[in-house]
Amino acid sequence: MFKNFGAPEIIIIAVLLIVIFGWKRLPDAARSLGRSARVFKSEVDEMKKDATSAAASDTVAGETVTPSAVSENIPKTDNGPRA
Repeated sequence: MFKNFGAPEIIIIAVLLIVIFGWKRLPDAARSLGRSARVFKSEVDEMKKDATSAAASDTVAGETVTPSAVSENIPKTDNGPRA
């Protein structure tokens, strides 16, 4: 996909970014993007840490549900053909 991605393409993208955001707002946009990426990374790391903690690994053993128990709890409806 990026096989033919060279200097002319990078220059065109840079010019488009300057036109869209403006010369003065471009550093602010890059700074904001960096902060967002940093926050996202810290949240992902925190989620990974929570997943490996002892509290997250304590789960309640569930009961095995048999098909007969499921069919007994289903409400019966009368959707048969009407005469």
